[in-house]
Amino acid sequence: MTTETNSTAPNNSPVITQAETDARKRKRILVGMTVLFVAIGVAYGIYYKQVLTQQEETDNAYVGGNLITLTSQVTGNVQEIRADETQMVKAGAELIKLDPLDAELTLRQAEAKLGSAVRQLRQRYADVAQYDAAIAQRKLLLQQAEDDLARRAPLAADHTLSAEEVTHARQAAAEAKAALDVAQSQADAARSSISGVNLAEHPSVLAAEADFIQAWIAARRNAILAPVSGYVAKRSVQVGAHITPGTALLAIVPMEQLWVDANFKESELQNLRVGQPVRIEADIYGGKVEYHGKLVGLSAGTGSAFSLLPAQNATGNWIKVVQRVPVRIALDPKELAEHPLRIGLSTIATVDTHDRSGAVLGASMPAQAVYSTQALNQPIAQAEEMAKGIVARNLMK
Repeated sequence: MTTETNSTAPNNSPVITQAETDARKRKRILVGMTVLFVAIGVAYGIYYKQVLTQQEETDNAYVGGNLITLTSQVTGNVQEIRADETQMVKAGAELIKLDPLDAELTLRQAEAKLGSAVRQLRQRYADVAQYDAAIAQRKLLLQQAEDDLARRAPLAADHTLSAEEVTHARQAAAEAKAALDVAQSQADAARSSISGVNLAEHPSVLAAEADFIQAWIAARRNAILAPVSGYVAKRSVQVGAHITPGTALLAIVPMEQLWVDANFKESELQNLRVGQPVRIEADIYGGKVEYHGKLVGLSAGTGSAFSLLPAQNATGNWIKVVQRVPVRIALDPKELAEHPLRIGLSTIATVDTHDRSGAVLGASMPAQAVYSTQALNQPIAQAEEMAKGIVARNLMK
């Protein structure tokens, strides 16, 4: 007996095969993927419009900073070196000491010259008094000669005295007058170099004082001080070396005076403005650390224009090369202190260009100093006081 199988399900419902089920699943997946891709495309379009077109990014960015070269202001031989590579130094610390012997001898010579100048001027002032006394004496002699002539002249008329005696009296009066004129001229010449000024303020004394102060400062400059706080780098000076003013001895890098120089393509500069916020990622820390800086200015020329050998484009085989312009980015000092950087490190700079109201070029020069140091100041008042003491000692009678 044979059993027949119905080709339709109960209630006359069609039977869905496995192939049809798989086809429907594939269709739903394809539709979902299409919708997903469309959504991603729309989201990317919005992101590109709202974010990517509102920022400029470059990985051609490097940390820059002040590299302060330490030089000597005087000539001498290096006696001590008190700091070496990678060491931290404080502003005003003595880093290099020169042999002080020559400077001390020069200072002693300046002191002796100052005392000698004072004593020579004392002699000049005394000479003026001498000349005044000589003038008084010559006046008395002239008066005496004139009186003698006045007494003899009437006696010559009645031949009581000979004419020869009267002539001699007249010559004596003339000689006394000439001697008085000479004494007066000598007194005027002596007085012309000292009149109107006291000895301590005489130009010769002041010049000798200035020489003494200069020698005193030169002696102090045998100790070469650090102008700023920072880390020592590029030390080239050696113990015993003979150095002259201007010779590079070592460099100091103040780690709080760092920035980023980002080199943007010329086509990326259109929307860059001074004051725009910048995000910085340094390769040394990776994405774990993010710095927040500010665009403070654009260079006045491209990097190739300021290179040692600028490109010569006026040639027959010219090829256009995209130029880059350095952009200075200031860093947050607090973030820089928490995560120190080094000069020359690679970074990625991303500038937020939403706000384009700032200036295209950098700001004008500020009224106050950008960088300054008080470590190199010399106590001139102390040297002046010592010079005044030398003058006072040589004025004592």
